Amino acid sequence: MPEQPVRIANCSGFYGDRLAAAREMLDGPIDVLTGDYLAELTMLILWKARRKDPSLGYARTFLQQMEDVLGTCLERGIKIVANAGGLNPASLASKLGELAARLGLDARIAHITGDDLADRIPELQAAGHEFTHLDTGTPLAEADLPIVTANAYLGGWGITAALGGGADIVICPRVTDASLVVGPAAWWHGWQRDDWDVLAGAVAAGHIIECGPQATGGNYSFLEEITDRRYPGFPIAEVAADGSSVITKHEGTGGLVSTGTVTAQLLYEIGAPAYANPDVVAHFDTTRVEQAGPDRVQVTDTKGSPPPSTLKVALNMLGGYRNTMTLVITGLDIEEKAQHALSLLTEQLGGTAQFAEFDARLLRFDRVNANRNEEASAHLRITVKDSDERKVGRYFSNTTWELALGGYAGFHTTTPPSPASAFGVYWPTLIPAEDVSHTVHLPDGTEQVIPHGPAAPPPTPSSAPAEHPIAVDGEVVEIPLGRLCGARSGDKGGNANVGVWAPHPRAYDWLRGELTVERFRQLLPEAAELEVCRYELPNLRALNFVVAGLIAPGVAATTRPDAQAKSLGEFLRSRTVSVPAALLKEIA
Repeated sequence: MPEQPVRIANCSGFYGDRLAAAREMLDGPIDVLTGDYLAELTMLILWKARRKDPSLGYARTFLQQMEDVLGTCLERGIKIVANAGGLNPASLASKLGELAARLGLDARIAHITGDDLADRIPELQAAGHEFTHLDTGTPLAEADLPIVTANAYLGGWGITAALGGGADIVICPRVTDASLVVGPAAWWHGWQRDDWDVLAGAVAAGHIIECGPQATGGNYSFLEEITDRRYPGFPIAEVAADGSSVITKHEGTGGLVSTGTVTAQLLYEIGAPAYANPDVVAHFDTTRVEQAGPDRVQVTDTKGSPPPSTLKVALNMLGGYRNTMTLVITGLDIEEKAQHALSLLTEQLGGTAQFAEFDARLLRFDRVNANRNEEASAHLRITVKDSDERKVGRYFSNTTWELALGGYAGFHTTTPPSPASAFGVYWPTLIPAEDVSHTVHLPDGTEQVIPHGPAAPPPTPSSAPAEHPIAVDGEVVEIPLGRLCGARSGDKGGNANVGVWAPHPRAYDWLRGELTVERFRQLLPEAAELEVCRYELPNLRALNFVVAGLIAPGVAATTRPDAQAKSLGEFLRSRTVSVPAALLKEIA
């Protein structure tokens, strides 16, 4: 077992991320180069590509990156592990082999399969699997929509086996994001399947670096802390044999690695602190972070427990077609003009009942007595959805356009009329792990089926910790919540999460008492009628809120303008709260 940590770098946080990142990560010492290209929406995008060309269905930008770095990685012994295989890992592995041959390189390439269940769904349903929606409890059969993708989230042991089998490159399908770190770390250190704590530590490290520069100053609440405003360097996790890690970036790159940037990413897109992966449940409420030097943060003490006996499955179904037209309304009488526009439009359309969904939102960012034309404008955003493409296509957008001369004064739109586009409906569910064949295709042409490890029974849901509102005595000051805490938010299927943390211990004491579920709903009126779960992560001085159904039925189908709830945390930070003046003085 090597004594030195394994240096695992990330070069992609999503399909479409910075192309130069792979090459830039070779500017310093690393042992493994990883890339995360997949999300629920990405699987739908890849399905559309594969439908046009059966040889596609993978992240094509990965090949562009590999053309830049493959030779250097092979020369320096740097392993490459990426989930760019998407829906067609075998095809990407083949294309990568062709690329290596064209470059005159000898690359040992492995790929992983077994996650794709799309063709097996009818058979599995016939065997009694209902594929119940994790959030609504609805059986899949009641959705009555065509399934286009269905992928189980695989763990990291297939990656470990591939590297142990001599692979230079491992092409993965839908493995969990953290598995891109767990697999290489387990291979490097020789971990066992039941080394729960060290595996949990690797999950924490993987979760931190999976979104690239979001761990190094990107999307970070406290902009004033980032003194190097160049594009952030991509992150590196130095994972030690005991499961602890140091999160860092290459020297001389932009951005910042601090306890704040790492905490923000730990809170990103999680639910309960017991963060389930196929190989281990990592308990993020045990995790500790500590500054270990400039742009170096040590992550320790993450406890692990056996994983559940089920795997998460992400299904995408064709939900129909959608279209959006945005009308610009300027100057006086904004609301009256919006109502007039809607009245005229619905009259010309013959009513709204013909559409499966008709969503109109007046977005107000106009100012009184504005100095610039655009600063006096608001947007009326109208979205229609239906199974009939003709209804929501040019018929809708052209009819909207016809208001140009007969509508309100100053009518114009942000875009010309557009055709409809297909949208997907996301369906999260579970499947027994034993019904999934996690298979590694090794460089020598042999195959290895990865057994599912020891599992724990499904955990009993724990009640949320008691909330402790604090009575405020003495003078209070009205300030934005974000002057005391940071936040990061994102999508969890049809739900949204908002993680909030306090840099100062006394601020956390106040935050823990102040930000109850009831107060959270008051500050976020969108959540007033929705189920909200609150979790405490005291070691991180953080709270995590999950808002059920805020972006239902998922990123591709919601009509909410911020479909992935990326700005929800910053909106929360902008809200005014009453804070004891003594607390502000103490923190200052």
